[in-house]
Amino acid sequence: MNRELRRLAEREEQRERDRRARGQKRRARRRINIVQFLSEVRTELKRVAWPTRRQVVVFTTVTLITAGAVTLYTFGLDIGFKRAILSLLESLTV
Repeated sequence: MNRELRRLAEREEQRERDRRARGQKRRARRRINIVQFLSEVRTELKRVAWPTRRQVVVFTTVTLITAGAVTLYTFGLDIGFKRAILSLLESLTV
C-alpha cells in the first residue's frame, strides 16, 4: 500500500472515530424542561424574518394562480388523452 492510500485510510478511520464520538455525545445530552424549551422557541421566533401582510397576500395569490393553471393544464391533458385513446379504440373495434 503506498503512502497516499495509507493516508486516505487513516483519514477515513479518523472520521469514523469522530462520528462515533459525536454519537456518544448526543446520547449523553439530558432533556431540558418545558419552560426552557418554550423560552428557546420564543427566542428563535423573534429571530425569524416574518413576511409583511402585503407579501403574504402576493405569495398566496401567486400560489393560487399557479395551482389553478397547473390544474387546468392537467385537466386539458386528461381530456385530450381520453379522447385520443377512445378514438383509437373505436377505430380498432370497427
